[in-house]
Amino acid sequence: MTSGLLCFLALPFLLGQATGDLEPLIPRTTSSSFSDPVLSSSFIPGSSSNNSFGPGPGSVTQSLSNFTGFEDDHGTCQCSVTLPDTTFPVQRVEHLEVTAHILSQKFEKELSKVREYVQLISVYEKKLFNLTVRVEIMEKDTISYTELDFELIKIEVKEMEKLITQLKGSVVGSTTIVDQLEVEIRNMTLLVEKLETLDKNNVLAIRREILALKTRLKECEASKGENVPATPPPLAPGSCGHGGVVNISKPTVVQLNWRGFAYKYGAWGRDYSPQHPEGGLYWVAPLNTDGRILEYYRLHNTLDDLLLYINARDLRISYGQGSGTAVYNNYMYVNWYNTGNIAKINLSNNRAEVTQTLPNAAYNNRFSYANVGWQDIDLAVDEKGLWVIYSTEASTGNMVISKLNDTTLVVLNTWYTRQYKPSVSNAFMVCGVLYATRTLNTKQEEIFYYYDTNSGKEGRLDITMHKMQERVQSINYHPFEQKLFVYNDGYLLNYDLIFNQEPK
Repeated sequence: MTSGLLCFLALPFLLGQATGDLEPLIPRTTSSSFSDPVLSSSFIPGSSSNNSFGPGPGSVTQSLSNFTGFEDDHGTCQCSVTLPDTTFPVQRVEHLEVTAHILSQKFEKELSKVREYVQLISVYEKKLFNLTVRVEIMEKDTISYTELDFELIKIEVKEMEKLITQLKGSVVGSTTIVDQLEVEIRNMTLLVEKLETLDKNNVLAIRREILALKTRLKECEASKGENVPATPPPLAPGSCGHGGVVNISKPTVVQLNWRGFAYKYGAWGRDYSPQHPEGGLYWVAPLNTDGRILEYYRLHNTLDDLLLYINARDLRISYGQGSGTAVYNNYMYVNWYNTGNIAKINLSNNRAEVTQTLPNAAYNNRFSYANVGWQDIDLAVDEKGLWVIYSTEASTGNMVISKLNDTTLVVLNTWYTRQYKPSVSNAFMVCGVLYATRTLNTKQEEIFYYYDTNSGKEGRLDITMHKMQERVQSINYHPFEQKLFVYNDGYLLNYDLIFNQEPK
């Protein structure tokens, strides 16, 4: 019976320790001191519920549940107790604290990203607003906008599309604002493409209207004063009865070359024939992306066809070099690849009918123009026929002008200048006068030098020539239209020349 009492004495002690009490629930005593009949009679081996120590003198009542106890063969009390889950979960709390700290760090990191994206979205919202304003202006007035304007807007829209894609992949949570911006940018792209198509279809009619309005304005200005002296009649197309070039108009951007923005080097113009000065096809000859080889060129019968990219003849040669190409009387003249030779190509059948060596001419980038490679030999056309501009070792790099027989390519006459060719950005001929340009900055060239083969005189000029892109690759003159055809970093430009009305 003593061992049974010890078993019961242990149970309250265990319960006290499980609940965090520092002392057992009943007084400490030895097994021999338990002779209380109440305690002795309260033990029922094998019972498992509602067992208790009864009250007695100096005893503490404690109800116990969910335990079993028995006395083994050796007289030892064996007890098992199922304790309620009321212990304090220290490990769980520590785990929760660590998890909360990690989540806090992640939240701060994502919050900083969101702040950064909010700033970027604000910047691009302003850009989108600016583009919207520009497109609205273009919707109202398409006259002053050109292919270049559309290309620049397309580039800006593509940059915003890339950013929106990055934002969508990075933003965690709601992407409503980003989605709205994406839709607006997509709508902007479609609108620009639609306006571009409309501009191509209507550009010719609009330009004709502008020319007509300019003519009427000039007439109105001339009729304002009663005693205004009579102005001399305009020069006849193809006439040299003037005092030379004194000014130049601002550029008109015709379009991007047909091969694309990557083809920054090349030439373009209009065929001139003295027998049929008003006719003549349009030609565009972009070099390959290496800026050296002329392989493909395109012909159009009319300006309308060129503007709309229709009714084109695409032709290929395997021997063209540089941007010094010229077309005269239905023949294209080019520098033969890797030589100092000139080739004459029949545009009707794309065959090289004549090749001729240009005597003593330097070639292969020996004396090319500034910022433009492979143009040591530059062919030109004016009212007087076919010319070639080049340098020789004997001229120490100074410009040499030769008049060519357009049938045989034989040199008829030669003039030597004192202008160093590699310091010139480009050149053209008008009525037997060489005009040379140089770069002032990324937006301006200057016609700064002339050499008159009629008199042998040379001198300085200061005619500012605006441009759309940084580098001018070639300049060709058309005598009947009295226009310059300029290839400017892949874009096709036109300029009107203004002459001194008084003959020299």
